[in-house]
Amino acid sequence: MEARPRVDETVFGRALLIESLEDLVAIEENSEWLGVSKLLMMENAATAVVEACRDILKDLRGKRIAVVCGKGNNGGDGIAAGRKMAAEGAHITIFMLYKEPESHEAKYNFDIVKRLPYSVEVRRIREEKDLDVLRTYDLIVDALLGTGTRGAPYGLTASAIRKINSSGRPVVSVDVPSGLDPFSGRAPGEVVRATITVTFHGMKSGLRPEFSGRIIVYPAGSPLEALWGCGPGDLRALIKRRDPWSHKGDFGRILVIGGSCLYTGAPALAAMSALRSGADLAIVLTPRSVSNIVRSFSPEIIVNRLRSEDFLGEDERDLDLILREAERSSVVLIGPGLGSERCVIEMASRILEELRARSTKVVVDADAQRALSPRKGWENLIVTPHAGEFERIFSVVPPKDLRGRMDTVARNAAKLPGTVLLKGHVDVISDGRRIKINFTGNPGMTVGGTGDVLSGVTAAMFSLGEDPMRAASCAAWIVGSAGDLAYEKVGNSLTPLDVIGNIPEIVRKHAP
Repeated sequence: MEARPRVDETVFGRALLIESLEDLVAIEENSEWLGVSKLLMMENAATAVVEACRDILKDLRGKRIAVVCGKGNNGGDGIAAGRKMAAEGAHITIFMLYKEPESHEAKYNFDIVKRLPYSVEVRRIREEKDLDVLRTYDLIVDALLGTGTRGAPYGLTASAIRKINSSGRPVVSVDVPSGLDPFSGRAPGEVVRATITVTFHGMKSGLRPEFSGRIIVYPAGSPLEALWGCGPGDLRALIKRRDPWSHKGDFGRILVIGGSCLYTGAPALAAMSALRSGADLAIVLTPRSVSNIVRSFSPEIIVNRLRSEDFLGEDERDLDLILREAERSSVVLIGPGLGSERCVIEMASRILEELRARSTKVVVDADAQRALSPRKGWENLIVTPHAGEFERIFSVVPPKDLRGRMDTVARNAAKLPGTVLLKGHVDVISDGRRIKINFTGNPGMTVGGTGDVLSGVTAAMFSLGEDPMRAASCAAWIVGSAGDLAYEKVGNSLTPLDVIGNIPEIVRKHAP
């Protein structure tokens, strides 16, 4: 079994494993939302790279350091590090493989070094032999390729990696050794073999010791709230730009199983919330006696009648209809307005058993949660309880202190298994392995129906990707933010429809 690389954690309590580019996008976008700009994070990252170079060379004064840069933010980190080391008396040469950097932050730093002709030399690399000189330097900073690069390096980039590796010089890689996929660990082509890799925000899951050398994890200024908290970065990581040739249903066909003679509004609120979040279709399966009432809420909702008259489960033949509709749907949402009658819980249990066997994407809310029990979950399950419902499912009262609450949710999500979104003053989301918290929302949202809104948005977000944790995190933040906008306008008089009305503004403002 391959040994894990040794990791130097620079900040206690930030042992975060970053497993995908989407995770990284969420962290950086959430940091900007909280006021820590990418430019500031680049400056902080550069400082960490300088420290790593000093760790190798001890004294930077008079040392010849080559910084080999690509055109993205990884190159920008290297350029900023070169500027800082030049200010300490190092002789810096920046080798640019492309004419100009492309990202805003990298351009900003490149424009600075172009104004420093005495302390920083800039060389344009046009062919492989231009890099032969690397072996004459005391140290090389690898700032070629960052976390967003996929596939094997080619052309001049592959040549630069070969020259770095054959130089015999110590190498500091910025964020990731160029050529290595930092999340999967794949190395499809040439890869830099670093002495030290300085990686940012958290440990990347695919960093391999034979390429990374010693790994230093540096926060780069990202607040803890950006790592553990929900924000617009989660939304930006999940929602992609739509292809102009997209078809109806490409962005979500949500099946809502809900409603009863006691509660007619809940499934309509859930369906409308899904539509206002961007889902293409929302289909409600509901008992016969209330189908026309649900249909009257909006012409956009597709309503199909069950054979049951007042409550789900009165007619066992409904199971086949529900499962046929589930097969055609992106996500099944079960629970809003069903009621707690015995026939309802028994039918909900049978439905969940069938959907579990098929590993269907499912969101369980409200009274359908009575049909859940630990050990009966699955990977594609999201449960959205409040504290009382959480206690009913897991037989434990979630504590009010945040650390205790987070621990309780994580432990019980692992037991389920599935993703749990515990609603409250601070929402806590966990799949048992990862955990997020959401601070948006306000006391005005205690009004009945906001839970149905959340379940509808959760289903819509789940239809856009394969990660239930990301979907639940996005949904919690969207609904809380929409509720905060509603609160600014109407205060504690807000209704679920006020929240729904503000969802499009939140999504439009923060999605790509």
